[in-house]
Amino acid sequence: MSPAIVCPHLAPPGAASAVRVPSLHDRVHKEECTQCFDSQDGENGVNVCLTCFNGGCMGNDDRNHSFLHYQNHKHPFVLNIRRVEKPKDESRPQKITKLAIEVESEEEKYDFIVKACCFDCGGAEIDGSPIKSAIDGVLNAMSSRKKSDVQAWQEEITACAHTSELAQGQPKSLGSHAQCKDCELQENLWLCLVCGNLGCGRQQYGGVGGNGHGVAHFEQTGHTVSCKMGTITPEGTADIFCYKCEDDRLDPHLARHLRNFGINIAEQQKTEKSLAELQLEQNLKFDFSMVTEDGKLFTPLFGPGYTGISNLGNTCYMASVVQSMFHLQEFQSLYLERGQKHIAGCRQVPADCYHCQMAKMADGICSGRYSTPVFDDEGEIRGQNGISPSMFKALLSKGHAEFSSMRQQDAQEYFQHLLKTIQKQERASGQDPSSVFQFTLEQRLQCERCRHVRYTQEKDVTSLALPVPAIKDDSGAYSAVSYENCLGSLFSEEQRTFNCPVCKDKTSLTTLTRIRQFPRVLVTPTNRFVIGANYVMEKLNVAIKAPMHLDIGIFRAPPRSSDETPFPEGADDQVKSGPAVDENAVDQLMAMGFPRNRCVRALVKTGNNGPDIAMNWLFEHMEDPDIDDPIEESKGGGGSSAGPSEEAIQSLIDMGFSRAQAKKAMSQTDNNMERAVDWLFSHMDDIPDEAADDGAAGTAAHASAQAASADDVDALPAKYELIGFISHKGTSAHCGHYVAHLRKGDQWVLFNDNKVVEVPDVAKAVGDGYIYIYRRLGA
Repeated sequence: MSPAIVCPHLAPPGAASAVRVPSLHDRVHKEECTQCFDSQDGENGVNVCLTCFNGGCMGNDDRNHSFLHYQNHKHPFVLNIRRVEKPKDESRPQKITKLAIEVESEEEKYDFIVKACCFDCGGAEIDGSPIKSAIDGVLNAMSSRKKSDVQAWQEEITACAHTSELAQGQPKSLGSHAQCKDCELQENLWLCLVCGNLGCGRQQYGGVGGNGHGVAHFEQTGHTVSCKMGTITPEGTADIFCYKCEDDRLDPHLARHLRNFGINIAEQQKTEKSLAELQLEQNLKFDFSMVTEDGKLFTPLFGPGYTGISNLGNTCYMASVVQSMFHLQEFQSLYLERGQKHIAGCRQVPADCYHCQMAKMADGICSGRYSTPVFDDEGEIRGQNGISPSMFKALLSKGHAEFSSMRQQDAQEYFQHLLKTIQKQERASGQDPSSVFQFTLEQRLQCERCRHVRYTQEKDVTSLALPVPAIKDDSGAYSAVSYENCLGSLFSEEQRTFNCPVCKDKTSLTTLTRIRQFPRVLVTPTNRFVIGANYVMEKLNVAIKAPMHLDIGIFRAPPRSSDETPFPEGADDQVKSGPAVDENAVDQLMAMGFPRNRCVRALVKTGNNGPDIAMNWLFEHMEDPDIDDPIEESKGGGGSSAGPSEEAIQSLIDMGFSRAQAKKAMSQTDNNMERAVDWLFSHMDDIPDEAADDGAAGTAAHASAQAASADDVDALPAKYELIGFISHKGTSAHCGHYVAHLRKGDQWVLFNDNKVVEVPDVAKAVGDGYIYIYRRLGA
């Protein structure tokens, strides 16, 4: 190894501006490259830019993202960090650890080999003493990935008035023997922060015992705040529960409150798992069978296309959806080929660049570079580490209240969120891979009295939510249903009451939905989660007999009859489905089992303020006599009198929409920018580019829709084959565990987080599917 040289580029005035000491707000990417999944554990380590703290790989034949960063940004100084695991010290007692984040210090587990380098000196190692403060700052800083990981294992907990303004009793010492006051339990103990009473908690996940004496103490005394013993750390964290709020809380004065009972927080060591850890552990126990009938483990798979995704903390929903998407050639080719070209010339911050992170994900999953066996101490294969896409999750969930959190989420909702994000990013490029999911539905509406008809089309639909018939047999178990039966229920004829504009009276309206254009990839989530007794969400554990091959040609839109009489043009608004609402919120409510009409009504009644508020409204108005009545569209389109700002209009134009489309969307959504974007993606094909304010374009669009011929009906065979399905185990879409089964050639593969194995008999698993994915033959 060549000795470190004295770098001449550190000497000039102004060179100091090229080297910075990271502040608490800087993200230091020192564990992993921002443009691939090479990490500090590799033989070449990671180069951390000492100007902007970007992390880059080095020394590879096909990629050198650290040098690329230097070329694009002219930041010459880097700190190379390589981590090497120390030999295990068997004599040292094992520490209590987080399930995936090591509480034990890295210095105890690893040796760190570091060196400062300068690209202006050809990448040579340099004497780092002149920039020692910056080097120490990088080494001591919590990495960007560790910040995300730590946050991923913590609930979003806040303080309340009861913890912030807690009034304590007289100081007292607890003594050395900790035991419940009312029984003999010595674990799962909760300390009343008002009087110092020790009471056992309720029985918890994983068989942790408890008789509920802590709750009984609250009921008897009204003392509201308790702290779980054994979860207290020197850093000032612990499980705090407020019985008045009935929720976990932060105690901003925990050290002072504990001192009242003789507890020095600085001397505490964590000895029990927190409630968040226990809940997560329970989720991970919803395991899917990984053994054959004769008890042998499924064969693990490695190499290109067989890369697992590590669970970052309740992220199995994301892993299953991402694996399914990048299983499709359309996503692989775009983000592998175009993505690498983008990385070569990207001038943005890679961790904040959509195209960089999509390219990184595609390379991580498809290259096979990170799908290598990991061996245990006995030399047996124990699986693979896979990839940990914390940057991907942070970026693509940014700004979303649920997906940016660390709670378990619904895989179908995340699928729709990801599609919408991709559509927004790729609209201007004209290379949207999510178009493989898009198809067109046609709805025929006919008044049963006057026989007038109207056709409506819903374009760019991306999934069909299938109803699941819940029929119990004599034993009380749900009977299995066929996939075709679920499809038939979705496309069955429906009748509802409406005010006919021709009859001038309340009559019966018949609606029939068919497919006008078929998708290349058909995604069909199942409505397994429904409103049960007492309006509590429950899961239908119904086995669905999904076929390997499927023909849905029977649901093709039929030719229109020349004998039909359309509703008059002036009656258009009275026949259509209702006012503009946030379609993403509608999808989330419908996934809970509510009919579309009720979802739209709830959103309108609550001012389009999101699915949570709308859901509460639904629960309060389930018995309203008009809950299922048709919803009339408000006059004037709901536009704000102030008009949209030019900045908002220009933002929509920059996304690829015309000025007329942008103005129309803003007028329909009270000039709300975020809702306008959602509205545009839901109504793109209903608005001509030359849309005018006087309504002439709307009349033309109506005439065009009514005069549509059979020429635009997809007449090709509608035969499909099953290529994958996402399954769920647990009681709710927001708890439990998700996995993906994907077909590769003649082989079925199970992706269970970072465990990737061959499935010899997929027929036993297919009935548990939550989301089924079919590909059109020949597409």
